[in-house]
Amino acid sequence: MKSFRTRRHVSHSAADMFALVCDVDSYPQFVPLCEGLKVRKRSEIAPGVVELVAEMQVGFKAVCERYTSRVTCDSNKLEVRVTYIDGPFRKLDNRWSFRDETPGPDGRPRSTVEFFIAYEFKSMALGLLMGAMFDKAFQKYADAFVSRADAVYRRK
Repeated sequence: MKSFRTRRHVSHSAADMFALVCDVDSYPQFVPLCEGLKVRKRSEIAPGVVELVAEMQVGFKAVCERYTSRVTCDSNKLEVRVTYIDGPFRKLDNRWSFRDETPGPDGRPRSTVEFFIAYEFKSMALGLLMGAMFDKAFQKYADAFVSRADAVYRRK
């Protein structure tokens, strides 16, 4: 199973970064390979914990796949967990965590964002075809979210 992990120090609060990642409806605007996303169900399963069932369309050129996942956004812990439901994967595990750091010298908030994803395609052929593109896209995920945060929260 392929996996990717990164930890980034960003110039935004943990709460702001958490909100940005939980705003899955906006992913088609900035997430690499995301061509569409539809939230099928949204519910609060506990105080401060929202669960979404979302279908994402990912693709590159002539290759396009859809998959469904359960996204659990826990605002109490500032953690996001994505579990696989259906689609081209055999396994998919994705986790985000957000922790505030000491503010910078300018007094602005800072935080650490941790991202982990592990995945395996059902089809070896699809894995060979899409695997390299996914690897490159995941390496760009952190940059995409930081750029999005800069735009949303007006930080230059």
